[in-house]
Amino acid sequence: MARLLYAVLVGLVGAGIVHIAIVFLIPFYSERDSWALVSEAGPPYLVHRLDRAGPAGKALANADPMFEVAACRFDLEDGSVHLFSPGHVPYWSLSVFDRRGQNVFSLSERTATGGILDVVVAKPLQLIELRKAMPANYENAVFVETDISEGMVILRSFVPDPSWRQTVERHISAARCETGAG
Repeated sequence: MARLLYAVLVGLVGAGIVHIAIVFLIPFYSERDSWALVSEAGPPYLVHRLDRAGPAGKALANADPMFEVAACRFDLEDGSVHLFSPGHVPYWSLSVFDRRGQNVFSLSERTATGGILDVVVAKPLQLIELRKAMPANYENAVFVETDISEGMVILRSFVPDPSWRQTVERHISAARCETGAG
């Protein structure tokens, strides 16, 4: 009976120590979330290439090395966001995340019109206003309706071999993330 009481006491003390350690580590890890890493890359409404040697290196440590990654932060309180890049690459994918890093929407060149990166992210009321007076440059865009305020877009482009690197880098360099009307 004494051994059982001793084991329970040691277990409770150990659980308490682990709990306290976790509570003290929360601030360290919460400040290093994906939003903070993308924020360090630069200001909102600009497409920033996320370099493995830069601030986002920790987040990209396990990413496929055959993909180039770029990000753009936005705030839908400023209006809708239009993301576009001309040209074709072997494969690209785009994901919209909220500020907490939850995936809101994803698409790839296979589901985009003509394989061209052309996406508009907007709140429901902004989307209604856009459809009333559709800008000419939105005619082939994929519309993403979301209730988030702040968010980020992650663009991944595939580099199948070194001969494609320059084309992919041009595609990412030409990518634009602009606040729109509404």
